[in-house]
Amino acid sequence: MSDLTNTDYLEYLLKSLSIKSTESLSWLNQLRAQAIDRVSTQKLPTRRDEEWRFTDISPLTHLPYQPSKLECNLHAHDIEHLTLKEAKNRLVFVDGHYSQDLSTISDSAALVIGNLPAFVATHASILESHVGQYVQFDNNVFAALNTAFLRDGALIIVPKDIAISEPIHLLFIATQNEVTSYPRCLLIGEAGSNVTLIEDYVALQQATYITNSVTEISLAANAHAKHIRIQRESAQAFHLANCGVSLAHASNYQSVSISLGSHISRYNLDVRLTDEAAECVIDGLTLISDRQLADTHTCIDHMKPKGTSRQQHKCIVNDAAHAVFNGKIIVRPHAQRTNSSQSSRNLLLSKTAQVDTKPQLEIFADDVKCAHGATVGQLDEEEIFYLESRGLSPEVARNLLTFAFGAEIISRIPVSSLRQQLEQAVLNQTQSS
Repeated sequence: MSDLTNTDYLEYLLKSLSIKSTESLSWLNQLRAQAIDRVSTQKLPTRRDEEWRFTDISPLTHLPYQPSKLECNLHAHDIEHLTLKEAKNRLVFVDGHYSQDLSTISDSAALVIGNLPAFVATHASILESHVGQYVQFDNNVFAALNTAFLRDGALIIVPKDIAISEPIHLLFIATQNEVTSYPRCLLIGEAGSNVTLIEDYVALQQATYITNSVTEISLAANAHAKHIRIQRESAQAFHLANCGVSLAHASNYQSVSISLGSHISRYNLDVRLTDEAAECVIDGLTLISDRQLADTHTCIDHMKPKGTSRQQHKCIVNDAAHAVFNGKIIVRPHAQRTNSSQSSRNLLLSKTAQVDTKPQLEIFADDVKCAHGATVGQLDEEEIFYLESRGLSPEVARNLLTFAFGAEIISRIPVSSLRQQLEQAVLNQTQSS
């Protein structure tokens, strides 16, 4: 398939789609049909597109992988090392397909949780008003593809004034080679609710495949959500993800995103502060080596007054790897008294490592406090010398400083077992001989 063009790739995927006529009246299938129409009119982005000018995804045109098959041969002991002891509720998806046998649900009385298709009939009104509303697919071909192939998906609805003390773990496991999976997540936090969500992408073997995911989060007035997103897929995989967040009055969204795996990865995070006094805190860490490419695009859109946002993104890049960060903050004309800050800090561990960073401010109001900054550099030789003067070898000193640079972001994860797993992963990856 090496001779496929940009358009051929999408046409090849669309041939595998079908919507049964008996389902044509359902709102979900109408949404799928709209997405199919949008895919047919779009093209894959290229480096000629401003939003993709640092990220070449042309290798995807050589990988027109069919959707993954419903084949799960895993047992509980196979994924025991991936589970989190703090999480009483765990939804497991294998190659994008929901596995009831591997999932654990213990709070069904306190919240709505499970596989999205199981609630299409019973919760049609609320689902129709949220699914596809926060990640638009009109001009986003990967979001359109995800919606067109939408079947299984994680659904969490936290009722009004309910606080879920234990984290909810969404575990997406890749096992098949040369397939595409389309994970979907929807979190709805009703007024005054509080929840911690872990969105975890892992691989059980080194394989070549595509993950195309969409996550949508809606927080009503005074709702709180902590969103921890971990991408640790196969080093040969392609990971394309979109997340859309809508924040109502005085709601609070805190995000920590860690990107370790995949040959090429792209994560788009769009947060819209749609009412007064909404708050968001977004932290990210990219740690890559060899010839990996990791691209993170974020947009924080202040639409109403008194909003607050803080963002810090770090990249640690080794060998011939390439990291991209594009962070945009928009302050609309009526969003007076906005307080926003953004920081991009990047560490190069080799002469061939590359980082492209682009913080952006678009301010259309005059009574605001906004700041941004970016740094790209190597380890501080004075700090290395200081550690050497305390008896550490040059290698150990460099490893310690590199680990500390990344551990600052990981320390903000409120789940201790996951935090320890990631600290060990960063420690392993930042050690040089």
